[in-house]
Amino acid sequence: MMKMGTIKVMKQGEVTVVELNRPESLNAMNVEMLNSLAEELQEIAKSEAKVVVLKGSGNAFSAGGDIKTMLQSEEGNFDEVMDTIATIITTLYTMPKVTISAIHGAAAGLGLSVALASDIVIAHSSAKLAMNFIKIGLVPDGGGHFFMEKRLGEVKAKQMIWEGKTVSAQTALEMGLVDRVVEDNVEEAIMKRVSAILQSPLQAMLETKEIYTKTSLSRLQQILELEKNAQQRMRKSADHQEGIQAFLEKRMPVFSGK
Repeated sequence: MMKMGTIKVMKQGEVTVVELNRPESLNAMNVEMLNSLAEELQEIAKSEAKVVVLKGSGNAFSAGGDIKTMLQSEEGNFDEVMDTIATIITTLYTMPKVTISAIHGAAAGLGLSVALASDIVIAHSSAKLAMNFIKIGLVPDGGGHFFMEKRLGEVKAKQMIWEGKTVSAQTALEMGLVDRVVEDNVEEAIMKRVSAILQSPLQAMLETKEIYTKTSLSRLQQILELEKNAQQRMRKSADHQEGIQAFLEKRMPVFSGK
């Protein structure tokens, strides 16, 4: 079975593959994609699937939020978009399935936040990861603060967010940002991992997941709300306006700290 659109869903027995499907935009997340992803993940969470694989089509996992969407969104629409992002993240994080993100190409900004919401993150050796909101004067959203802190610790997470630098898959592995790096066929590596999971005592694995999610969910929800409020303030800042203008003009931004 397969569903097509900005999100492609393929059901293969006990495995469901969710593919971000805007390859012409490096799977940048616009409103349509976000709404579809939230809807599909909620449906999958209630399904009989045991393992869910999240990946991107074309040359990237996801370049992050669609800048054009950001420019067009009004205040009311902004709230709706941020609430949809929160739904995506909490649904993926708490889903009673083993979830795997397969990263190739870029996983940046919101794209990286979504990838990190999975239980297991596997990257191709050529992948590039960046929590790069700072480059347009914004803060991470999609639970980026939560997942970065979980994987790196507060100090290193804060520094990576502030620097907004791009790291290689190997560096990400050494930092603990991803769980495995694959040199060759990512699909084959994912299927081997899926096969191993399906031959494991899955019920016990999911009990462990539920223990962690139940004790952490309230903090994730608090951070999502704090990110939403901070993002709303940052969207009005002079630095954000300069960051967007510099992006559109393909030049280095000149920030003022205001």
